Amino acid sequence: MAANPQTDPYYRLRHSLAHVLAQAVLEIFPDGKIAIGPPIENGFYYDFDLPRPLSTEDLADIEERMRRIVTGDHPFTFREVSADEARTLFKDQPYKLELIDGLAAGQDEYGEAADGTNGKTVISTYRQDSFEDLCRGPHLERTGQINPDAFKLTTIAGAYWRGDEHRPQLQRIYGTAWNTKEELDDYLWRLEEARKRDHRKLGKELDLFSISEDVGNGLILWHPKGARIRGIVEDFARTAHIQGGYEWVYSPHLGKANLWETSGHLGFYKENMYAEMDIEGEKYYVKPMNCPFHIQIYKSHLRSYRDLPIRYAENGTVYRYERSGTLHGLTRVRGFTQDDAHIFCTPDQIEAEINRALDFSLYVLRSFGLSDFTAYLSTKPAKSVGDPADWERATEALRRAVELHALNYEVDEGGGAFYGPKIDLKVHDALGASGNSAPFSLISTCRSASSLNSSRKMGRRGGPLWYTVRCLAVWSASSAC
Repeated sequence: MAANPQTDPYYRLRHSLAHVLAQAVLEIFPDGKIAIGPPIENGFYYDFDLPRPLSTEDLADIEERMRRIVTGDHPFTFREVSADEARTLFKDQPYKLELIDGLAAGQDEYGEAADGTNGKTVISTYRQDSFEDLCRGPHLERTGQINPDAFKLTTIAGAYWRGDEHRPQLQRIYGTAWNTKEELDDYLWRLEEARKRDHRKLGKELDLFSISEDVGNGLILWHPKGARIRGIVEDFARTAHIQGGYEWVYSPHLGKANLWETSGHLGFYKENMYAEMDIEGEKYYVKPMNCPFHIQIYKSHLRSYRDLPIRYAENGTVYRYERSGTLHGLTRVRGFTQDDAHIFCTPDQIEAEINRALDFSLYVLRSFGLSDFTAYLSTKPAKSVGDPADWERATEALRRAVELHALNYEVDEGGGAFYGPKIDLKVHDALGASGNSAPFSLISTCRSASSLNSSRKMGRRGGPLWYTVRCLAVWSASSAC
């Protein structure tokens, strides 16, 4: 998860160490190419294009060089530069040159349109010692503020440039950083305990599930023992929904292209969908979400406002394209089944239904013995549909719901779905980690894009079945002895 400079007290420390890491690597590989190096939850990373593969033995040498740089107590110096100055400064760094071209065109470092820049983005750098990097900050004032005994490089991984498998594969070095050695030691202990409880290891040892190369990466095969667990959870999900006032429905695994055009998925979500298939001259797509089908059930005959609210739920299997480098056991997959619910209600019913759905989600979490979680209020993204006034009203309704339930929450600016804001409840395992958890509950509200007149559609996905398929990792880490 990306770190937030406004809420993460370690942001400046870890961002500064990412730059120190890049300097150390370039001391070993003077002709190496550097890409990006942000702070993340619990640490930082930097991506490199180097003349040879790195090994774990290299990490000790890099760490030692980083400590020498840190103890040099070099200031972090900020300056703004023009695009031409930046191109001259980074003339031998192709990844930086690509970033500079994007910044000059009004994009952010991820190639998206930068907010509030009026087409012009400030280009800036930070320098410490002999190393200068393209960066907007913020950083510590000096390298000497970094505790040389409180950071460690942890792993090396592959990463495609800008997440695109058609671009060069880079080498990513991960590290962790804390204020004290005691904090570092505690984190490394938790990391080792997490390895012992890794759901992929336990899934194999307990014969719960497997992934076959013949079937395809990211596609889970549930073995009899795992299927038994899943069946129990499915029964719980169905009973809980029905008792909670939901009506059970079923929908197909694919739909015609015009369905996804009307819903907005082809315009806003196509990169996460699988390729179209031709069936008797018509285009079809396997479904990435269940919402359009529930809308079609609602639209199958005339409704009166007296019928509302109407609540539909199903255990719907969806298929979403995930790049191979992002797949991880059960937590990042290409096909999964979630208990997915949608509520059709009048505008004046929205707030009561949000609170009802949030109550349901908290009930499910606690039914599985999970009470340690963080709520995230995810707001309007750059690519979205709907009236801005509707977005604002919906976001404030969600905010009131989390506050009414006295939940600790953070605002995830721009993290909402393209069709509406949402609440994510992210579970922490017994070791306090949330990196392997998945959004357990999603509540979104919007004016439907599919001609529902004056009613609204509100979705709640990620109850117990979503938990089983994507959050068995958290469960295993929380219950292992």
